[in-house]
Order: sequence, then C-alpha cells, then structure tokens
Amino acid sequence: MTELLRYVVAEIEKLTEEEQNAIASRLLAELEDEREWKSRFEATTERQWNALAEMVRQDIAAGNIDSIDDVFSSEQ
Repeated sequence: MTELLRYVVAEIEKLTEEEQNAIASRLLAELEDEREWKSRFEATTERQWNALAEMVRQDIAAGNIDSIDDVFSSEQ
C-alpha cells in the first residue's frame, strides 16, 4: 500500500461509520468503473479503433465539433 493510500485510510478512520461507508461505496463504484473501462479498451479491436478514428475525422471535416475552449471555458 502506498503512503498516500495509508494516509487516506487513516483520515477515513476518523470519520463516522456512516461517512466511512459512503466513501467506501464511492470507492467501490469507482473501482468497478475502472475495471469496466479497462476491459472494454482491452477488448477493442484494431478495426474498431480505426472505425472510431474515421468517425471522428468525418465529424471534424463536417464541422460537427466544439472547440475545446468552448467545452472548458473559464466562465463555467
């Protein structure tokens, strides 16, 4: 276990049981999400990646994209 994780666990231990359970539930959900993403990425074939890239190229060529500055504007 890393030092950072040890520190986090020590801090969580200071919380109430209800707060600990809430954090534990979020962490378990995050771990499951990461497993699912990893599984999906590993199962993606070269053909599928190429098809996805082609779809993106077509969207860019058609102007069907938002500027990253619009997506992550400083006004949000």
